[in-house]
Amino acid sequence: MAYGEIFYNLREKNLSNWLLYTQHKFLKKLSEGALKRDCFLNYLKQDYLFLIQFSKAWSLAVLKSDNLDEMKISASTVNDLINFEMQLHIDLCNEYGISKTDLESTDEKNENIAYTRYVLELGYSGDFLDLLSALAPCVLGYGEIGLNLKDFKPDNLMYQKWIETYASNEYQDVCKNVSQLIDNSFLIRLGNNYKDTYKWVQANKIFNKATLLEVDFWNMALK
Repeated sequence: MAYGEIFYNLREKNLSNWLLYTQHKFLKKLSEGALKRDCFLNYLKQDYLFLIQFSKAWSLAVLKSDNLDEMKISASTVNDLINFEMQLHIDLCNEYGISKTDLESTDEKNENIAYTRYVLELGYSGDFLDLLSALAPCVLGYGEIGLNLKDFKPDNLMYQKWIETYASNEYQDVCKNVSQLIDNSFLIRLGNNYKDTYKWVQANKIFNKATLLEVDFWNMALK
């Protein structure tokens, strides 16, 4: 349970869809260096726009928090997204002659809108556990993907840099902090018998939906 008890149980409950996401054809092609450059650039541009909305969702997590520790981890995650992960996309795109202005003027695709607005809506209308259930697949899924691919060395240095970013100790530390936040938040609010609560059923539905939206995002990137 590298990323904590709650995530492990959410992952296992929704394993078939989780594997569709974390073992997607896009990732297989990327790790083998067989991914078309246009597909990778399509992904980078859309994911840059995604991360802008995702950062806003984590900012809502600060608002929904009930204590200082929750606020600190949520705020730290916003900082990591804005100053670490988004910078990766800017740097990689710059290697291909795509400027930050180009990224910001990219047309947001429907699959991107569907995913980000789903998460933001939960942030506005749901509670802290609803929001964490929707946020978990992206943060922790990328951590798992990074570890799965860390031994692959594709000839394309951009693909290798992408893998190394999510396999890095820095990103894995983000995942550990987020998983600790999820564990503590669920246990504080629902207790040790959380699996017997209605809220746990809802959390699984949200987690599964967000996972499927991740699959749609990979599919979009391959078009």
